[in-house]
Amino acid sequence: MPRTSAVSSLPSSPRPPSRPRRRSLFAAAAGAVLLAGCTGSSGSGEPDAASRAADRARARAARDSAELAGRYAAVIAAHPALAERLDPLRAEVLRHAAAFGGARAVSPSVSPSGSARAAGPDDGSTADAVPAAEKDALALLAAAERKLADRRTAALADVPGELARLLASVAAAGAGHVYLLTEGDR
Repeated sequence: MPRTSAVSSLPSSPRPPSRPRRRSLFAAAAGAVLLAGCTGSSGSGEPDAASRAADRARARAARDSAELAGRYAAVIAAHPALAERLDPLRAEVLRHAAAFGGARAVSPSVSPSGSARAAGPDDGSTADAVPAAEKDALALLAAAERKLADRRTAALADVPGELARLLASVAAAGAGHVYLLTEGDR
């Protein structure tokens, strides 16, 4: 007796060409809608809370850099012999203020004039007078750079990507300035 298979051989019918199934199309459409919803624009012309916070952080960073440039100008005015060493650092701090969107109130090529008290910011956050000794004046600038770099580093988690990268870069430059101010003569 011949053995017969339990599976009957059915004539093969031609399959239609493979096309995406309806479920696949719905899943892709849903994914596209979700992806479009993840864009950074809220669609309205009004900035959201995160955007306003970033704008405030950027304005503060510009103001901080401008105040630091004022400290440099005060030290240069009180100790003209340090001008050659401090002018490039001050110019860089002014570029930082401009990068944050701050107005360049003082050109980096202009020599500071007037008293050291008048050249510094007037919000009480800085010392009223520049120390008489050059070494102490450099230490004052190094401490201001360090404090600002630390504050900017701490703010990185609270700001969006591009501003965080700019803050990190400027904080690193500030740390470099601290090194140049404290270790530069060694």
